Amino acid sequence: MTPFELVEPTSLQAAIGLLDESDPTVRPFAGGTALMLMMKAGVFRPSRLVSLGKIEERYSRIAVGPDGELRIGAMTPLSTVEYSREVRAAFPVFAQTMRTLSNIRVRNVARVGGALAHGDPHMDLPPLLAALNARVVAVGPKGQREIRVDELYAGYYKTVLAENELIAEVIVPSQKTRRAAYFKYTTGCADDWPALGIAVSIATDGNAVRDASLVVSAATEKVMRLSAAQKVLSGAAVTDDTLRKAGEAAIEEAELVGDSRGSVPYKRELLRVCVGRAVRMALNSGAAA
Repeated sequence: MTPFELVEPTSLQAAIGLLDESDPTVRPFAGGTALMLMMKAGVFRPSRLVSLGKIEERYSRIAVGPDGELRIGAMTPLSTVEYSREVRAAFPVFAQTMRTLSNIRVRNVARVGGALAHGDPHMDLPPLLAALNARVVAVGPKGQREIRVDELYAGYYKTVLAENELIAEVIVPSQKTRRAAYFKYTTGCADDWPALGIAVSIATDGNAVRDASLVVSAATEKVMRLSAAQKVLSGAAVTDDTLRKAGEAAIEEAELVGDSRGSVPYKRELLRVCVGRAVRMALNSGAAA
């Protein structure tokens, strides 16, 4: 690796002040699990790394409010989310998703904010948070703003964050009686990068869908909401025919990309079938979110 400057500020505002909006070689890092691999491979050569490991402790906390809203500090390790009793009680889908999110060593080091800001469409957390209608609190020199997770991504490894903006917190609204699931299909082991990932959050009235939130990733260049498939499901009874139509709508609207994990035609068939499987998984989860 080429030489670089390493700085360790003790506050979020100090960290923001060390970033340079006009210089992409100045980069913040949290757990660094992805960044270190990119540096070792020579894909990224920083001039300065701004470590967030010593900023205020409140950015590493989890809280569930009285209304059921979940707030996760951006510096919270993934494994902390996985084993949090509060999260498991209110949002069991997180623990279910984390079981096959990379491996325990990575989950112990990787941080929630970094997993979102990295912009890799193969990651598991962004589509799940998007399906749950979560939003991030981004902080920069001009103040803070909230961004819906499904609007955070601009393309492959690209977000709408400025070079001198940092994710400070993730806010997940209460799911109440909604049920959720994350389904991924891998060509290798269970915790490998997926060829396709689908996240679902659904509310029902009896056997009819009142509202559905569907998000696809991995097979696309960025996290993508399946709006047409959502419309097919909303107000309809959950039948094989409804799920087939939702799958057909999904493949018509999704902008799929081929890679080493599968061609576009292969991923079209995966998406067609897996939309129904993900919805069934959410309905059978038996608990809100």
